[in-house]
Amino acid sequence: MKEIAIRTEYIELGKFLKLADCISTGGQAKFFVQETIIHINGDVDNRRGRKLYVGDRVEVEGFGAFVVTAEK
Repeated sequence: MKEIAIRTEYIELGKFLKLADCISTGGQAKFFVQETIIHINGDVDNRRGRKLYVGDRVEVEGFGAFVVTAEK
């Protein structure tokens, strides 16, 4: 499971996908979440603006599993 560190309280799913190298630009997020199965803490979610907090687990079909961590 890959760790994605954030500095803020939360990160939106669209920005998270860019940090996780699932997409190359933020503009791709809208279409990516519509076409890709994404599980957040075990539940399917396709909301680009979904807030992710430290400890959340994200599974992106074709890209693997990630966990949100706090930047040290």
